[in-house]
Amino acid sequence: MTAPTSTAAAPGTAAGEAARRRTFAVISHPDAGKSTLTEALALHARAITSAGAVHGKGDRRGVTSDWMEMERARGISVTSAVLQFDYRGRVLNLLDTPGHADFSEDTYRVLAAVDCAVMLIDAAKGLEEQTRKLFDVCRHRGIPVITFINKWDRPGRDALELLDEIEREFRLRPTPVTWPVGIAGHMRGLADAREPGTMLRCTRAPGGEKAAIEEALTAAVAEAEFGEEWRTATEELELLAGTGAAHDQADFLAGRSTPVFFGAALTNIGVRLLLDAVVDLAPAPAPREQAGGAAPRPLDGEFSGLVFKVQANMDRAHRDRIAFLRVCSGVFERGMTVTRAASGRPFSTKYAHSVFGQDRTSVERAYPGDVVGLVNATALRVGDTLYTGRKAEFPPMPTFAPEHFAIVRPADIAKSKQFRRGIAQLDEEGVVQVLVSDARGEQAPVLAAVGPMQFDVVRHRMEHEFSAAVKLEPLAYTCARRTDAEGGAALNRSRLVHGEAMTRVKDGEILALFPSRWHVGSFEREFPRSPLEPLIAAHEQSGD
Repeated sequence: MTAPTSTAAAPGTAAGEAARRRTFAVISHPDAGKSTLTEALALHARAITSAGAVHGKGDRRGVTSDWMEMERARGISVTSAVLQFDYRGRVLNLLDTPGHADFSEDTYRVLAAVDCAVMLIDAAKGLEEQTRKLFDVCRHRGIPVITFINKWDRPGRDALELLDEIEREFRLRPTPVTWPVGIAGHMRGLADAREPGTMLRCTRAPGGEKAAIEEALTAAVAEAEFGEEWRTATEELELLAGTGAAHDQADFLAGRSTPVFFGAALTNIGVRLLLDAVVDLAPAPAPREQAGGAAPRPLDGEFSGLVFKVQANMDRAHRDRIAFLRVCSGVFERGMTVTRAASGRPFSTKYAHSVFGQDRTSVERAYPGDVVGLVNATALRVGDTLYTGRKAEFPPMPTFAPEHFAIVRPADIAKSKQFRRGIAQLDEEGVVQVLVSDARGEQAPVLAAVGPMQFDVVRHRMEHEFSAAVKLEPLAYTCARRTDAEGGAALNRSRLVHGEAMTRVKDGEILALFPSRWHVGSFEREFPRSPLEPLIAAHEQSGD
């Protein structure tokens, strides 16, 4: 493959080091194999010695990126994780995202911190609902997408049919880089679309814990061994070549095409080729847009960074809190004093770590594209900009419209102090939104969530991390609108039982809650002068 063109910069400078970085996320619908692929990529880069996802979800106790006890018990990812490793002279920052739709906000925040995405598609299921939503986010944010069609070692759909679906539904031209020899479930190897007449035979390593064994075959050997299957693969590649389905780097970076790879993450087949594509095709970090139309900060300029995630208790022994910072410009140095844009106050970076799943090491220096974990950063919030010198500030991250609401109370009133601390922590992390109302008071906050599984995370973490089990009382609201004090007062004194107004703790915004869209319309007709502003719906995920 041909590496992306970039402006030459001296090694050791911020711009020169940024050119060596590739910061990307793996996105998919739940159960498409996202965490398995994450581990397989780390395995091929020799960042780990064996995969922890070799027997499916029942035995996924050792998956590097799933550190939370609840994730390992359920076999799903409900938080994002960061893995940094070297490969082919590049520094790769891989962000594993939650697969479940209930955690759309967390995924959106992660996508604000990356320069490229690997979209994982199940060979049997094709494009699923969450895949569509996540692609819409990538399109809106201008993130180029590499596609990996996974689970080709199991029965699935026709390869050409899957490409047609990508082009039809995403209006994105698929350009195969590898092509399967053999139908889904009977994978013989991979043909190279860039070098017709060559095939890579991939053999699963014993136990599946090591990288697959690869053997290059000539066309003659492939014809002799695989006959009709090889001929079918070459004919399909010729058909695709005739339609102009060849990789074009400019189209890829502009979001008009997606290079496509086939393989099986569980058996580590086709993963090395995907990893090579991240190095060769994914863009290096570039200057990022600032809020208010300010000019982008040069990579070699003064330091700036974006806090895209806050996570507590990753290290249960120390009960710490980590703010994940994407370095956007300049050089980060541990111990430097930076300014928090939201408050204008200084912040010390004495405790800075490089994170690999749950493991961490102190980081002395980081460059644009790197992710730094700032430990015990109690003052920082999701969306914060940190900078030195001239002020920098990146656009705020949107908050999605919640659709599930529940009053939360401590199961044991004697644990009220731990209860308040835990709820405040989960609100700051963005696990849920916390609302309060005049009617209920601060002793009975209301949790607002995009999906009900967020409540399960709250229950689990409150009990196991804060020693304060909780009771939840569901509320019959399904719609939220942003309003002002006048609108909130009108809602609360309404002659009709429309809903009620609550204040979001983290930013003081007033939300009007309604049982249904019909109630929204009824309120607007009765109080036409009281403004109601829609929030971003999780199924839309568009717009800042």
